[in-house]
Amino acid sequence: MRDLLHDLEDGKTSAELDPVRRAQSTMKRPLPKRFYKEVSVAAQEEGFAVLLDGRAVRTPGAARVALPRQAAAELIAAEYAAQGEEIDPATMPVTRLVNTAIDGVAEHAQAVLEDVLRYASSDLLCYRAPSPERLIALQAEAWDPVLDWAQQMIGAQFVLAEGVMHVEQPREAIAAVSSYLRQRSEPLRLAAIHVMTALTGSLLLALAVDAGAIPAEDAWKAAHVDEDWNAAQWGIDAEAAQRRAARERDMMGAAALLAALEA
Repeated sequence: MRDLLHDLEDGKTSAELDPVRRAQSTMKRPLPKRFYKEVSVAAQEEGFAVLLDGRAVRTPGAARVALPRQAAAELIAAEYAAQGEEIDPATMPVTRLVNTAIDGVAEHAQAVLEDVLRYASSDLLCYRAPSPERLIALQAEAWDPVLDWAQQMIGAQFVLAEGVMHVEQPREAIAAVSSYLRQRSEPLRLAAIHVMTALTGSLLLALAVDAGAIPAEDAWKAAHVDEDWNAAQWGIDAEAAQRRAARERDMMGAAALLAALEA
């Protein structure tokens, strides 16, 4: 079902739409040439549209792109305007996310919501390192405030585990998260929450960003406490750093869209 959460480019089947595989495939193919000169945003009956030389942008599924807030449409317009001689989808995270929401999430909202909710049963924030003491402290510093927020604002109290052995979470906690998520499940928001959840491994971090309880930058750092600890001990791998930068761009695009929906 996660394959349904990504834009339906080039007539691909759902099995081919995994975000990582799609991005890799896109980078291997020749990029399309930029075919427009001017980018603008216009208020229309169905919402705010992005125009390329006066023509409305459409999704890969041929649906008209219309956003409920002008600020959201301007994010997409800025991505189109920033393109050079070629159009590189990898540099357009908000555009890809909106295409996903319109072409995929809107039609399969319930299935997408259930897929996102599965992350709550094994959320990153619940699995703590047994050692060393400094890493334990860093995890607690970054993750405990989000767990406290989830308990206070969502009514979900999670069980912590040491190491990577799976721990069963209380049904009451999962039910509370489910109830909260269903109140924020319009397609654009749900697509953004899914992207952030998949990128961080934590639905709780994604929900906290969506609620404005934590900045997206802090959530991204929190999701990489272990990785940063290892890098500090053993050094940074250049290829891994490049992949992380690409994922961070998608994370910040999702967060920017969420913020624009509130503007």
